[in-house]
Amino acid sequence: MSVYNRLSDTSKKKFVVLIDPDKPTDEQIVEIVKKSVNAGVDFFFVGGSLLTTDSLDNCIKLIKKHCDIPVLIFPGNSLQISKWCDGFLLLSLISGRNAEMLIGRHVISAPYLKLYGNEIIPTGYMLVDGGKQTSVSYMSNTTPIPHDKDDIAMCTALAGEMLGLKIIYLDAGSGAVNPVSPDMISKVKQTIEIPLIVGGGINTPEKAAAAAKAGADIIVVGNALEKSNDKLQEFADAVHNS
Repeated sequence: MSVYNRLSDTSKKKFVVLIDPDKPTDEQIVEIVKKSVNAGVDFFFVGGSLLTTDSLDNCIKLIKKHCDIPVLIFPGNSLQISKWCDGFLLLSLISGRNAEMLIGRHVISAPYLKLYGNEIIPTGYMLVDGGKQTSVSYMSNTTPIPHDKDDIAMCTALAGEMLGLKIIYLDAGSGAVNPVSPDMISKVKQTIEIPLIVGGGINTPEKAAAAAKAGADIIVVGNALEKSNDKLQEFADAVHNS
């Protein structure tokens, strides 16, 4: 089964662990992988807004050495490419008006992605105001959708689907004070027919469950697990039981 078919399988909610390859040691990566296997994690996303070390390949290889959970690159820029991943979220930042993030960087990446043969998943990436400026909003030079502007989010997601994108990703950004609201999640999900990923600011199992119940098909948690992964099982259960 292709990675996209796994992502779009609606028989259950999916839980994703996001790993920034710059941050954990090899030992910490192995630890979180083992706990993820026990918790029934569905996918790993690997990437960050800004990588300062040459750690992407190593991180992906370590994950794949210790489990069969699919690994997708969630790229912060056009340099975050690896032939070792199972899939690549080709992000078009449709919530912004920066042409480089809509198509410009993709032109640079495309030949390498073709060469590596990664499974490509065209993704409509939408930044939502999470209560503070995040790394991704700064690095992308774009303004997030206001937290309470559900109509803008709905129409943006719908336009992305009409353009042929295969997944919509609502993201409040790493370390956001507030996650994407359940109201926005619900209204976007009611508007589109493609899978909906939600991440950013989901720092408790209760917030993960709320996002899933509101309509998110795939819940992504990263920051909340970086300092301690003791609640990884609780996060997974909260999503899978929603």
